[in-house]
Amino acid sequence: MKKQELIHLHGLLAEVSNHCANWEDCSVSLDEYESLGIRPTSIHKSKTDHKAAVFALAGGITQPMREGEAEAVAATAD
Repeated sequence: MKKQELIHLHGLLAEVSNHCANWEDCSVSLDEYESLGIRPTSIHKSKTDHKAAVFALAGGITQPMREGEAEAVAATAD
């Protein structure tokens, strides 16, 4: 993935996290992402920095879903 594409993905995930923060029942923890100090507008940062931010954001956003899942869902089609 190119740096420009990664920055775009970073921006999209940041928007998702902003919307999720406005939901009453959303318990997203973005501590890891906040500690990185990388924002989608930080275009001078390296591709590796944005990649780490994308993974931290994605992990923070999906964490409540992983905690609420009681059992694994089979990866087969009906």
